[in-house]
Amino acid sequence: MEYFINCNSSPLAEYNTPMDKTRAEHLYRRLGFSASIQTINAAVGETAGNLVNTLVNQALAAPVIPAPEWADWTNANYPEDDDLARQIRRAQQEEFKLSYINSLLDNNLRDRMSFFWSNHFVTELDVYNCSSFLYYYINCLQRNALGNFRTFVSEIGLTSAMLYYLDGVRNRGSNPNENYARELYELFTLGEGNGYTEDDIIETAKSLSGYTERGEEGCTQVTFNPENFNTDNKTIFGQTGNWGYDETIDILFTQKADLIAGFICKKLYEFFVHPDSTNDEGGNAPDIIAGMAQRMVSSNFEIAPVLSELFKSQHFFDETAIGVIIKSPYDLYLNFFKETGFTYNDSNLLFVDGSTELLGQELFDPFDVAGWQRDRQWINTNFIIGRWLSMEELLGNLHNANNEQFRIFGIEATNATGANGNTENDPEVVARAIIEKITPKGLLEDSQYDAAITVFREPFEDTNMFESGSWNMTLENTDVQVYLLLLHLSRQPEFQLK
Repeated sequence: MEYFINCNSSPLAEYNTPMDKTRAEHLYRRLGFSASIQTINAAVGETAGNLVNTLVNQALAAPVIPAPEWADWTNANYPEDDDLARQIRRAQQEEFKLSYINSLLDNNLRDRMSFFWSNHFVTELDVYNCSSFLYYYINCLQRNALGNFRTFVSEIGLTSAMLYYLDGVRNRGSNPNENYARELYELFTLGEGNGYTEDDIIETAKSLSGYTERGEEGCTQVTFNPENFNTDNKTIFGQTGNWGYDETIDILFTQKADLIAGFICKKLYEFFVHPDSTNDEGGNAPDIIAGMAQRMVSSNFEIAPVLSELFKSQHFFDETAIGVIIKSPYDLYLNFFKETGFTYNDSNLLFVDGSTELLGQELFDPFDVAGWQRDRQWINTNFIIGRWLSMEELLGNLHNANNEQFRIFGIEATNATGANGNTENDPEVVARAIIEKITPKGLLEDSQYDAAITVFREPFEDTNMFESGSWNMTLENTDVQVYLLLLHLSRQPEFQLK
């Protein structure tokens, strides 16, 4: 697959041209997990300013997943039989996965962002294996997804999931554990080797100590135990005092504001605009990131204003920014559901969960503290074959469950009727409409279009309906045409892009 060099030279100035279909789809593919034909049609002609304001306000107002009945369970709530307790935990975590995947599908930017942050403030369910810790961790991601980054950093470090995952729960003043202090700077706020020293890490570990109280029952939310706090003076970024957790966050964001903003805005840029933020061959990505960082600092680390400015910009809507990010496994399946409007159920979503795990993106379990590395890492020989085969199985399941929705998708994608009131009677027009709907910029070569149209025509090729003009999408077996075309397209390189 071709690797795209970032030569986008458009500025952060607002994009004022009313949106066409391509740019409306681009916005929804990046801000959420894509959108239906009807949503895109409604967005065409809108200005970026109006639509982005609406989407950001919706994200800020979106409710979090309600607390399940087991949200505050400790080990005392589970059976003494270990096998039975494990089964109940697995069932709870599967239930919560379904809730979260549905939230990803329903909540556009809010949960696109919570998903992004889950790969930034990484924890691994396999390490702490506590359903209540998982719930409160995701709750923290959702509540802070577009909120204040400074508040976010403070809150995420005190979730029990994080305290267990990075050994904060073992960070006693008399024997400091440096794991969280190191990742706080290296992965969460500053970037590796950027603006901190080993002494800063050592001193910070002392200041973060004391969150060690685990209660009498396992799986109890961790709280502060003053007996385990280091009361010595600590020197962090040149500031000396008997600092605790809150003071350390204050010092970090006061002393290193510009570095934090630059590091976070670079990650946001690479996630939402282009994976290449450093190669400046005719582009100005570093300048855009600097502008985003300036906005973040001037907004006192509010996330929403930074994203709003980016999503409204000429840079974001530049032709060179469209279709240059490789879909993650979750993008692959969830985008498909949203773009086709096909009905899905829990069984389909569990299939997605299992498939994404095989493709290297296990929900709630990135493979290490650095998270999934994204983009080209999603594509290798095994993964691409896995994408093909899993999409083939998913399409088969969806067609078997409701073949009529395939016909409807073909009709709605075309959005045109013939003179006789029937749907469009040129198979090439319908095939091209479907192709344009589920790929960001269509297919690269004319020969690819010819091959796709041939596949679409195949079920009626032995008739004379195409030549006579009597074919249209109301006929029996046109659902099979759409099914075969989608199956063919799912193996094309362009289908892997967003």
